[in-house]
Amino acid sequence: MTSLDKPTEDTEQDRPDEARDARAVTEAALFEAFGGVRGMVETVLPGLLFVAIFTINKDLHVSAIAALAVSLVLVVVRLVRKDTVKHAFSGVFGVAFGVVFAMFTGNAKDFYLPGMLYTLGLALAYIVTTLAGVPLIGLILGPVFKENLSWRTRNPGRKKAYAKASWAWGLILLAKCAILFPLYWWANTAQLGWVLVALKIPPFLLAVWLTWVFLAKAPAPIDVFAEMEEAEKAEQAEKERKAALAGDAGDPSGGRHRRGA
Repeated sequence: MTSLDKPTEDTEQDRPDEARDARAVTEAALFEAFGGVRGMVETVLPGLLFVAIFTINKDLHVSAIAALAVSLVLVVVRLVRKDTVKHAFSGVFGVAFGVVFAMFTGNAKDFYLPGMLYTLGLALAYIVTTLAGVPLIGLILGPVFKENLSWRTRNPGRKKAYAKASWAWGLILLAKCAILFPLYWWANTAQLGWVLVALKIPPFLLAVWLTWVFLAKAPAPIDVFAEMEEAEKAEQAEKERKAALAGDAGDPSGGRHRRGA
């Protein structure tokens, strides 16, 4: 083996490790951004409780209060454990809107309508932002990867991956809406509720998996925070160098007369 062959061999051996590291970072970032298993439980549990109770006793008030109560309990548990509460809080707001809307109209199916409208709006947001060149999934995950918006102008391969992921999210959510909205008009409350609960996790997991696939193959993110720290260090070093030069200029002897004294 010649010396020219060795660097190539080393590079090929390093690539699997780099790819594994990139996949691990992507998995961790997606887990943090979307709440992981616990976030999914917090998303599903209130709606599941609502439809289960309503299926048994057809009591809108009891079902709504139970769903809201369990959402609040989930938030309290997170606060006690000093965990991130953003996913639990979003669940509380979603359930609260559903409860208020259903109580106002007197129609139990309206408990699900705010969430369905939110899903439709989110689907359109993914598609519109991608068409505008600022895919929403990049806006969401950029801070998590410490790259902020650097992918827009400095990392075209990553921007392309974010665009693919946003298209996936948008189309999957639109497909979900295409199932739910006809059921809102034609099915009863229990049927709509059980289908909605069944569609909570699988589309979400599919979208997260596709996001992971696209980003795992994309170029590594540019850590703009690390760049800012390096720039600050370089600026501080330059200031110290100028201060030292200014001190030498003020003492032409360079301190030699002190040493010779």
